[in-house]
Amino acid sequence: MKIALMDSGIGLLAAAAAVRRARPDADLVLSSDPESMPWGPRTADDITAHALACAKAAGAHEPDALIVACNTASVHALAALREELEPDLPVIGTVPAVKPAAQGGGPVAVWATPATTGSPYQRRLIADFGREAQFTEVPCHGLADAVETAQEHAIDVAVGAAADLTPSGVRAVVLGCTHYELVGERIRAALTDADGAPPVLFGSADAVAAQALRRIGTAPDPGAAPTGGLTVLLGGSAARLPEVANTYAEGRLLAGAPVTP
Repeated sequence: MKIALMDSGIGLLAAAAAVRRARPDADLVLSSDPESMPWGPRTADDITAHALACAKAAGAHEPDALIVACNTASVHALAALREELEPDLPVIGTVPAVKPAAQGGGPVAVWATPATTGSPYQRRLIADFGREAQFTEVPCHGLADAVETAQEHAIDVAVGAAADLTPSGVRAVVLGCTHYELVGERIRAALTDADGAPPVLFGSADAVAAQALRRIGTAPDPGAAPTGGLTVLLGGSAARLPEVANTYAEGRLLAGAPVTP
């Protein structure tokens, strides 16, 4: 079993770690293009071109499924990726977890990149699946870039700025960028009042991992032998997992896997 994941940068680590936990025996192919970051300010056509390049590089390794572990690429390029690769290669997109977050009622905050915040795509998600919950869209300036480079001070500043824009007393926070899941505990801590309960964070990693397994007709097996290998592609070329990945628990989990050419 081989599952590929693609993203502009290390945002794919959260979903890759979720697959690793669910199926320690699965080989993983991680395809990214950090030199082209950020994708958010690019045109839809440009994002699609970069996403297709990452997907095709991963596809050359003949995976059983491809996870588009990037909200921006899922918004702008998912249809093109599916047209190009399916039905031979199932393609699983990443959608912000608005629907499950709304099930418990509001208030709910959606943390996303400035390019996604207020976009027709995100507004449509909230309108279609937000039920009666009260939603606040929060632009997180610089947070994805800070996570990508693991600049601790920059992460703290970006998280703090987004927390200041988040209404007090939110019950749940949707993490609308895959990079944010790597610093989930820091986000939760920034939003926890001294007298209040911490908000519930809703990411997408576990859901897309589960969907990938469903699409290839298999089930989670966390107790499987940890025999899965790891292939890393940066800009289409074989590479090692970037050193910055070891800053995060998800990266350290993956670093324990045998590396394949």
